Amino acid sequence: MNGMAKLLMVAGAVIFIVGFLIHFLKLGRLPGDIVIRKGNATFFFPIVTSIIISVILSAIFFVVGRLK
Repeated sequence: MNGMAKLLMVAGAVIFIVGFLIHFLKLGRLPGDIVIRKGNATFFFPIVTSIIISVILSAIFFVVGRLK
């Protein structure tokens, strides 16, 4: 298998995993995510969600890097 095929499969797996986590684990509404509501405006910054996704992606890329 060439490098492009592996890259596409890993990218697909990452997108699938992130989609699964967001949909089924309600990732994006965790304690620690910042939500500010004032009048008709809402500011949402998912800081804890971003950290969790970063850790998961780092682990996936670490494993993929070790397979080479």
